[in-house]
Amino acid sequence: MGDVLSTHLDDARRQHIAEKTGKILTEFLRFYEDQYGVALFNSMRHEIEGTGAPQAQLLWRKVPLDERIIFSGNLFQCQEDNKRWRNRFSLVPHNYGLVLYENKVAYERQVPPRAVINSAGYKILTSLDQYLELVGNSLPGTTSKSGSAPVLKCPTQFPLILWHPSARHYYFCLMTEAEQDKWQAVLQDCVRHCNNGIPEDSKVEGPAFTDAIRMYRQCKELYGTWEMLCGNEVQILSNLVMEELGPELKAELTPRLKGKPQERQRQWIQISDTVYRMVYEQAKARFEAVLSKLQLARPAMEAVIRTDMDQIITSKEHLASKIRASILPKAEVCVRNHVQPYIPSILEALMVPTSQGFTEVRDVFFKEVTDMNLNVINEGGIDKLGEYMEKLSQLAYHPLKMQSCYEKMEPLRLDGLQQRFDVSSTSVFKQRAQILMREQMDNAVYTFETLLHQELGKGPTKEELCKSIQRILERVLKKYDYDSSTVRKRFFREALLQITIPFLLKKLAPTCKSELSRFQELIFEDFARFILVENTYEEVVLQTVMKDILQAVKEAAVQRKHNLYRDSVVMHNSDPNLHLLAEGVPIDWGEEYSGSSDSGGDPGSPGTPEAAILSEKRRRAKQVVSVVQDEEAGLPFKAVPEPLAPASADSITELHGLLAQDQQAESPPPAGPLLNGAPTQESPQPGAAPEAASPLRQLPPGKASDLEPPKPSDQETGEQVSGPGGHPPIHTTTEDGAGVQTEF
Repeated sequence: MGDVLSTHLDDARRQHIAEKTGKILTEFLRFYEDQYGVALFNSMRHEIEGTGAPQAQLLWRKVPLDERIIFSGNLFQCQEDNKRWRNRFSLVPHNYGLVLYENKVAYERQVPPRAVINSAGYKILTSLDQYLELVGNSLPGTTSKSGSAPVLKCPTQFPLILWHPSARHYYFCLMTEAEQDKWQAVLQDCVRHCNNGIPEDSKVEGPAFTDAIRMYRQCKELYGTWEMLCGNEVQILSNLVMEELGPELKAELTPRLKGKPQERQRQWIQISDTVYRMVYEQAKARFEAVLSKLQLARPAMEAVIRTDMDQIITSKEHLASKIRASILPKAEVCVRNHVQPYIPSILEALMVPTSQGFTEVRDVFFKEVTDMNLNVINEGGIDKLGEYMEKLSQLAYHPLKMQSCYEKMEPLRLDGLQQRFDVSSTSVFKQRAQILMREQMDNAVYTFETLLHQELGKGPTKEELCKSIQRILERVLKKYDYDSSTVRKRFFREALLQITIPFLLKKLAPTCKSELSRFQELIFEDFARFILVENTYEEVVLQTVMKDILQAVKEAAVQRKHNLYRDSVVMHNSDPNLHLLAEGVPIDWGEEYSGSSDSGGDPGSPGTPEAAILSEKRRRAKQVVSVVQDEEAGLPFKAVPEPLAPASADSITELHGLLAQDQQAESPPPAGPLLNGAPTQESPQPGAAPEAASPLRQLPPGKASDLEPPKPSDQETGEQVSGPGGHPPIHTTTEDGAGVQTEF
């Protein structure tokens, strides 16, 4: 296969690829530098004016759950060079990078991993037919004949393939369907997490980058949702280059590929992966250089903005008024005829699966806490509380337990509307909603942890503790109902903007874009870095449709079936000291409470040498034992025989009754049932709407079984990750054999 690269990617062609990549990057980075000043001004203006979303009722976890393994087990992996299948010990740490070791012994001996896979932009396939269809579509004219040898032979009926439109593919297989289901859920979580690679707390660099991507593609007359907007900035930039470079290379090289269709497909996959890695390295160097340059210039830009903030705002408003007078009549006609009639249909299509997903999050949280409470009653009270709470703290990061929530988004369809508004895929909306579900689950769990930890300081008895857990659960669920309503309404607004704004811009471009150049003279030269005509024009277009979107979401909030709170209802923060509790040291349930005893001299008591040894053992175990395997045994006592969720007041009352029966009247439930209706108060609608958001099966828990390793192959694959001796730090940059650094 090395001959393939030397034949089709000789020095001359590599030089051409580098020059083409450099040209695309230069053009894009010019947009990025322009957008950086605009994003910096918007961020500082937002900070000064103080306009923002309502205060959340739930707490959020400031310190992530480090040193946790999401999942671990064995995978058969197909080697690229000899097509043999080798058994790999594989694990997914808390940063969601799939790490492959030679075997478990290599991991325990701290041998560096063979590969670390960043799954941003990948698709998880569970059948060879799916894979062959994608491969065939990527290289037209190479469809295999019936009965011919397939491009990949899998030794079992349960493959798991990571497919990427440009980068290398990874081939795995499992021994059972249950194992395939587990790993599919885990890898889907990895893809979901890695696709959301630009941090939301990046108030300048993030918006500047995404706006630059949009502006660059609009100059190429490409509008709408871009599926490849996933991963970190360098990965997205590499995808941007490959969007232009890939078709050119394919047209040039496809006629020169030799051999049967399967062999030509393999050759193209290898060529595309090699080119992608070349582009990645070049994009990484160029982007980091420009970012460093902008960060050095940022203090001077901030000084100008602080000094001239009022003048910049006045100048921008004057420009906006002139643009509005020119294009508003055309924009309003376009909105009235082509967008407004379809907003309710789009919103309904979004709301049904999204609301079902957030309701499922609520139900899963309720069930887990209720089961834990029942087990505290029946299994030793506070002595077992640390063990249960340590598991509960990881609930939002448990792919199998969260899968029923994520599944609710899968039916999302925009049939008819998708073609009308040129939405290539609904996957960005699905993944965005799923990420918000995970965040809300973690917020609910963390708030519950914080309140329970405060309650434990009062030294409650077992019966008092169970009553407190139930009371805290109801308190947290009320906060969750409010926060999830706020989050969903914001998601609906952002999704509607993301669908309609590109459509409007494309419709208006022939008649409006040509008029924009004459407005450039209205911008003072000193403010040209912070005000752009194109951005102001888009804001005016956004305002024309925003009132219809806000009205549609407001009307939807009145419908009880979606469990949204009305905008006129305000919920003040009923716990003024709650946010102060979250400022303390993170709670280590395993170390602080597990195995504790009322007697201070017991071996399990905190402060004794035995406790210190146990604590150290537990700390090391956290780095080896996976979250999923920890949870698979389940709790010995369940509140109900089937997963029953508190979707209504009646179901909660029923659960309370069952819980009271199991407790044998030791701890009766509170007198009033927990309602899932409108709370007493709710937060008002923010005055300013955000711009379009950045794109964005109930599984059997079963026990992960180790696969019987096959006979080892004598030939190595060249995947070995270079790195220092000892356990490689999973949170750092790792480089594989081909030289591409995979960052987490």
